[in-house]
Amino acid sequence: MNSNSRLPHEPSRRQFLAGSAAGAAALHLPKSVFRSSTETLKIGLIGCGGRGSGAAQNCVAAAPGMELHAMGDVFADHLNGSKARLAKGLGEAFKVTEETSFVGFDAYQKVLACDVDLVILATPPGFRPVHLRAAVEAGKHVFMEKPVAVDPSGIRSVIESGEMAKQKGLGIVAGTQRRHDPVYIETMRRIHDGAIGELVAAQCYWNQGGLWMKQRKPEWSDMEWQLRNWLYFTWLSGDHIVEQHIHNIDVLNWAFQGHPVKAMGMGGRQVRTDPAYGHIFDHFAVEFEYENGARVLSMCRQIDNCANRVSERVVGTGGSSNCNGRILGDSWWRFRGQKVNPYQQEHTDLIESIRAGTPLNEAKQVAESTMTAILGRMSAYSGKEITWQRGMESTMNLVPESLQFGDVTVADIALPGTSPLE
Repeated sequence: MNSNSRLPHEPSRRQFLAGSAAGAAALHLPKSVFRSSTETLKIGLIGCGGRGSGAAQNCVAAAPGMELHAMGDVFADHLNGSKARLAKGLGEAFKVTEETSFVGFDAYQKVLACDVDLVILATPPGFRPVHLRAAVEAGKHVFMEKPVAVDPSGIRSVIESGEMAKQKGLGIVAGTQRRHDPVYIETMRRIHDGAIGELVAAQCYWNQGGLWMKQRKPEWSDMEWQLRNWLYFTWLSGDHIVEQHIHNIDVLNWAFQGHPVKAMGMGGRQVRTDPAYGHIFDHFAVEFEYENGARVLSMCRQIDNCANRVSERVVGTGGSSNCNGRILGDSWWRFRGQKVNPYQQEHTDLIESIRAGTPLNEAKQVAESTMTAILGRMSAYSGKEITWQRGMESTMNLVPESLQFGDVTVADIALPGTSPLE
């Protein structure tokens, strides 16, 4: 069978898990310690859109001895376009062949069956829990883009996979690049050391204009249309509070050194009302309450011609900070150190930890930040206040049972006060 053809019968979500578990025993275990800082690490890329292609470039540039050996995507045009760009951009580090290029819903399994040490997971987030579980079972180190799930069921799966990775000595780093930025790292160290006293409040924002949207073509099935416009379907993206605003929410969890205990949110779909934009909201505002009683405002919006703001701010009993190089108050401070490209540094940190035999594992950390955003969405969609415990125990599972090209029902747009929490 040609590697770029689709299977006549595509597997269900449960079959994904069963198939990956059955094949894991036949795959090699990871190298726990690499002999030198230049020993080759072979990369596999799963999800070949712009984000995946960029992550592959960052990973190869992050350290010596990195090579891209296998690629997979559900769409042939995504795969072939990415291959052309990466072949040109990576030069001799591009080792992908026709035999290690795969298309279809099972492409991730075929990449994992290749001789690769580290995989990049960059498909739409709805697939992340299944792909992470399969990668860990296959004995691969993982770099996964954020967010890492779209529902509580997926969050629990990611946490379980993270524990499995620890037992196997596998590294997992997520695309929350602020965690690898020296400016944020040093600022957080000072906040945690008491530079602004006890945290009593905070705000975070991702307010911007609209993003890309692809008009539906007559030949596209419902599934293809939703996959190609994955931003606008909650089962694929989690809505923009999860897909995008997680960056800022993650910073506040980092500052408070934990997740919130409850959320009360609101939001709606006021401007992007055309069916071309799926069923997600275009604005959210959520109040999170943390364990110490601090109330935090989270705000995100994707509407053109409005005021834009992407930032974080924490307030303590002795001052405040933007979390990004400035502290005001009793201990005034400004970052003066050397800056790096955090999108590349996150890969460098993962690679160095693998080669040192002490692999980083960020699975639970990013899962909790993703769940914080999901909690805010659940509250806004339903109009109800929701606790962390109730959110984590929710049976919500948004990903369709059958993953194949054809008809897929578009979920109703959430109506606060009417839509259920589950």
